[in-house]
Amino acid sequence: MVKISEFQAKSVVNVADGTNLGHIGDIDINLSTGEIESIVIFANGKVLGFFGREEEVVIPWVNIVKVGKDVILVRYQSHEAKLIEE
Repeated sequence: MVKISEFQAKSVVNVADGTNLGHIGDIDINLSTGEIESIVIFANGKVLGFFGREEEVVIPWVNIVKVGKDVILVRYQSHEAKLIEE
């Protein structure tokens, strides 16, 4: 079993090209089943949440390849994940 705080501390890495996408900022959970449906990664570039708009990358749980000790490997391609501006 993994605590959410431990899960969020792991780096998210794209297996397609090895890029570090960042850290998990949020998790979408289906309240009926209790299952994680997707992870949300906040894009870098905002300073302490004050300047500019923040972007999120939503990666469906089915795109997670492996949850390791220090990293989470995901399959990410821009046409598969949703990019959302808030």
